[in-house]
Amino acid sequence: MEPFAPVTSRATPLDRVNVDTDQIVPKQFLKLVSRTGFGQYLFYDWRFDSEGRPRKDFVLNDPKYSGRQILLARDNFGSGSSREHAAWAILDYGFRAVIAPSFADIFYNNCFKNGVLPVRLAPEEVEYLFKNDLEMTIDLGKQTVTVDGKVMRFEVDGFRKQLLLEGLDSIGLTLQLESHIARYEEKQQPFAPAL
Repeated sequence: MEPFAPVTSRATPLDRVNVDTDQIVPKQFLKLVSRTGFGQYLFYDWRFDSEGRPRKDFVLNDPKYSGRQILLARDNFGSGSSREHAAWAILDYGFRAVIAPSFADIFYNNCFKNGVLPVRLAPEEVEYLFKNDLEMTIDLGKQTVTVDGKVMRFEVDGFRKQLLLEGLDSIGLTLQLESHIARYEEKQQPFAPAL
């Protein structure tokens, strides 16, 4: 996983509440066996019509929002099923952070495990960001979103923060203990049954 560095970008506004993981990445695209390749399916049913043509009225199809690294959302983002693919699709599309007033718990946890920073801001701060299409900087180390001279603070668990800053997922964290694991296995060797 890539270490999380400060992100400076304008946000892509997704002005919908209760966005569930079935819309973030529809079930028919859950066949890939790796974490990559899901970005093309992000919000697929909203981005494309039944013939696969881009819908002109959907925000991700507007060239104005191309290349932005922050997704701005409304309440209860990531509700629905627990598919980890939703976080994979968001990251693979190019978003490093999602800002919303609230997140569904499982989605919130999956973001941290996959290199996406979910930022909870107060509803009035999120509203300010929706009304003002301004460049902002998200600094995980300082736990701030800075925009137009305003500093908005967000809370994040210290352990999760450290993992993101170091770019460690569960496997990476375990591999840091590889020498301890090897020593333990060596000690257990005399007690292992003969094969």
